[in-house]
Amino acid sequence: MAPAEPTHPVRARRASRYDVVVAGGGHNGLVAAAYLARAGRRVLVLERLGHVGGLAVSARAFPGVDARLSRYSYLVSLLPAKIVKDLGLAVELRRRRYASYTPVGETGLLVDGGDEHRTAASFARVTGGTADLEAWRRFYAMTAQAAARIAPTLLEPLMSRTAMRDLVGGETWRELFERPIGEVVDERFADDTVRGVVLTDALIGTFADPCDEGLLANRCFLYHVIGDGTGEWNVPVGGMGAVSGALAGAARAAGAEIRTGAEVVAIDPGGEVTFRDGAGEHAVTGERVLANVPPAVLARLLGGGDGPAPEGAQLKINMVLSRLPRLRDPEVDPAAAFSGTFHINEGREQLARAHAEAARGAIPSLPPAEVYCHSLTDPSILGPELRAAGTQTMTLFGLHMPARLFRADPAGAREEAVRATLASVNRVLAEPIEDCLLRDPDGRPCLEAKTPVDLEAEAGLPGGHIFHRDLSWPFGEPGRWGVETGFERILLCGAGARRGGGVSGIPGHNAAMALLS
Repeated sequence: MAPAEPTHPVRARRASRYDVVVAGGGHNGLVAAAYLARAGRRVLVLERLGHVGGLAVSARAFPGVDARLSRYSYLVSLLPAKIVKDLGLAVELRRRRYASYTPVGETGLLVDGGDEHRTAASFARVTGGTADLEAWRRFYAMTAQAAARIAPTLLEPLMSRTAMRDLVGGETWRELFERPIGEVVDERFADDTVRGVVLTDALIGTFADPCDEGLLANRCFLYHVIGDGTGEWNVPVGGMGAVSGALAGAARAAGAEIRTGAEVVAIDPGGEVTFRDGAGEHAVTGERVLANVPPAVLARLLGGGDGPAPEGAQLKINMVLSRLPRLRDPEVDPAAAFSGTFHINEGREQLARAHAEAARGAIPSLPPAEVYCHSLTDPSILGPELRAAGTQTMTLFGLHMPARLFRADPAGAREEAVRATLASVNRVLAEPIEDCLLRDPDGRPCLEAKTPVDLEAEAGLPGGHIFHRDLSWPFGEPGRWGVETGFERILLCGAGARRGGGVSGIPGHNAAMALLS
């Protein structure tokens, strides 16, 4: 049943009319605007902040330090090559040779995409044999096949559950869509470290028990291994801001009008959009309205009150280092270890312990996290002096840090979480990470942290949920695009749409296609 249509006060002034009004200038809204403007529609994009891109932006986070950090989102996997080609985007995504490195005592597990023999030797050192390596190869052959089959469907009308099951095949369907991913991993792999490396993809931005029958972790895992048909997580050259900048350029070149500093404050089901800028309050009307906002925010803008409250679950720490830290493992170059995903205390049991502590309302005693250094793959984000000095950026993503932990005392809890996380990092290094932090011209260490509560305040994300709400399965009612709402003239084009989440542009593309078709 469609929700009751809210009412808004009648305004005497005549609204400007557009074919499409896009509420929110994040990357998905820009994708939609570019497609629609290229199709001849008159498009207006309204963005609350002073810049477009949403969380896909680059910023000089530390005064006097010439480093452009991908401040929020930081890697690209789901952005389809078709969207890049369709919109003529000058975007370069660089592959990372090293998939991951996981310290284990005085050694570590290195997954080297350029040397299978080295990967095999690393597995043997850590696991004591070849069984988990063979299981790894079989498991990821299965996910690669699933990725190749599912990825093209993400830009098409929804498939039914039955059609998706037939597409991926019986074994893959059972292992990824029906059984809890935690049970699957525990059954297929014997080593605690290997189990943890696999499971982290099921927990990024998702507070879940991977053995829970609700399969939320499965959905998260699926999106992280689909990618653009490969599952690879690539580095955007120039930082995430280069991706959003290219999309904004494509939209403007096609004729879309983009207004920043324009906060949408109400949406009427009839198509009127009220926004506020420095000059006051205004109203425009769109034949269609595309909402590039979380579903909970859309519910509020429609006058129906807050929708269900999602909960983000991550700690993001951005750092600039004067040099890379030393490793305990003499066999691995730090430049190799940190150019891929560097896993920190993310073994299977460590993940379970951290989840249990957070579920009880406590910041995990040994927070699981992962880091990577963007500048090792793309030094262009550093100024010439920093490059010459050997400076590197480091991005940390912490798991099992739900918003509930930061509600009562945001600043104090953030400080505690950062302290515990840095201690966790130091447990696996040969020296404290603090000794490697670059200092700004005023002598302050180049480190900033963002909790879910910070994202809620700064980016308007309810609960600080980076996917806008819990991820959904990539199938549904056949013939629909997964962007429909209870109102004919309003479509959802943000990460909260079905097949949303991550930096993909998929919801933006699908909203545009739903409108054009």
